[in-house]
Amino acid sequence: MPTLIPAASRTMAVFEVFAREQRDLSNSDVARLLSLADSSCSDLLHTLHSLGYLMRTSRTRRFYPTGRLLETARRIAQSDPLTALAQEAVDQLAERTNESAFFGVLEPMAVKVAAAAASRLPLRYILDVGERVALHASALGKSMLGLLPEDEARARLDAIRRPAVTPHTVVDVDRLLYQLQRGRQLGWYEAHDEGTPGVTALAVSLWMGGQPVGLSLAGPVDRIEKNRETYLSALREVSEALQADN
Repeated sequence: MPTLIPAASRTMAVFEVFAREQRDLSNSDVARLLSLADSSCSDLLHTLHSLGYLMRTSRTRRFYPTGRLLETARRIAQSDPLTALAQEAVDQLAERTNESAFFGVLEPMAVKVAAAAASRLPLRYILDVGERVALHASALGKSMLGLLPEDEARARLDAIRRPAVTPHTVVDVDRLLYQLQRGRQLGWYEAHDEGTPGVTALAVSLWMGGQPVGLSLAGPVDRIEKNRETYLSALREVSEALQADN
């Protein structure tokens, strides 16, 4: 049976401490925050410094992470099979509908755009990869909340700020939960002029690699309304193809 390696856990905890504190830290600071002996913490920080993952100021001798961990994570992400599948899916959607297509992954407080393909039409909606969109005001957010048990979806909605981005943004949790229930019944979700003025988005969701993900098409309200059934058909077919490959 696999066993936990304390040194590995402590190493990751160091980076989590810096992410939380968002400042340079002394050896004593890190030892206190991790409940470690100063000597053990010193060895750990020295190792990470020697490997290039931490820098140390010459005057104060305080530590802070370098960009090496970010660069390593970026290289890993470039080869992530999910990223490749996501980009392929949005490219298919954009080609079939000529609307902007997005692939999102659920985070604790928002949705992260993992892949995007922009419409070629002059009037289009654009999001960049890496951007976050609101759980309560986006079709992507609603679609992934719809995969969760109702009590978990409620807890997530209660935990976030829910600003009224437009006059049509729904901020009441009970109304949002009703939208999620309706979306589950229909098999798709919508944000109609809620996250961005004049934009409607349609989305479907699924589980991939044990995490909730979503596919969405977004564009001007009138154009989405006119082509709603065609767009929903495209979303369903691409989603079903992803599930078959997963």
